[in-house]
Amino acid sequence: MVAHTFRVETGMTAFADRVRDVPTLGLGISTEYGAAAAPSALDPLTLRATYPAFAAFLEIGVEVSKGLDDTARRWVHEGFPTTYHFLDLNLEDEEDFDAPWLTAAARLAAQVQPAWVCGDAGLWHFGRRERGHMLLLPPVLSAEAARQQAAGIIRLRDALGYEVLPENPPGQIYLGSWHLLDFYADVVERADTGFVLDCAHLAMYQQLMGYPPCTGLAEFPLERIVELHVAGTTPREHEGFAYWDDDHTPHVLPPTWQIFQ
Repeated sequence: MVAHTFRVETGMTAFADRVRDVPTLGLGISTEYGAAAAPSALDPLTLRATYPAFAAFLEIGVEVSKGLDDTARRWVHEGFPTTYHFLDLNLEDEEDFDAPWLTAAARLAAQVQPAWVCGDAGLWHFGRRERGHMLLLPPVLSAEAARQQAAGIIRLRDALGYEVLPENPPGQIYLGSWHLLDFYADVVERADTGFVLDCAHLAMYQQLMGYPPCTGLAEFPLERIVELHVAGTTPREHEGFAYWDDDHTPHVLPPTWQIFQ
């Protein structure tokens, strides 16, 4: 069954009311341009045909400059449920909301018909949005950055007509005095939106900062979590610096499962 597509209407109601119209998608997988063609990659359509309960929806990572690859187009053609995960938008940067990008994003969203739009709420590029500048950094954990992100979420929600759910990105260096979850609690309250909690990314942050895995979750507005991400990470060390690599292997570390549970 194709997931119901939630459209935001003029005169926004509170998220607690709007979320009732957001579909429950079940257990899904994610992809981005060319991922399914990589060696030993999981093929979403084969998984859907063989074990449909494990591929109830596809989260499609999108850069508007690339569009959809053949795997994503075939999934959409079949009418299977999707979400749109942006890979090229700095929510806190007003200049990122330029007319060409918004037009292309709206066109892709109309093609994908996602249940919602989401994306790592950090810095997808440094400087102008150019192919050589693409990366992913966490935001500065401060009140001003939270205010800017929330404004960007509202702007994108109004422009595309879909719920926009920020996700906590991965990182190895964090600037700012706030705990990561305090930052995103402020963002989602200001934007009156839901949240995608990436359990692996949070486990990476907690390990790096020396916190137990679930630090801060008791104070977070858990009722705003709409989607949970789980992926494998690999512990590594470089010149005495211990970190976890967000390499999306099948090996999920215990702290990630602890956060998920």
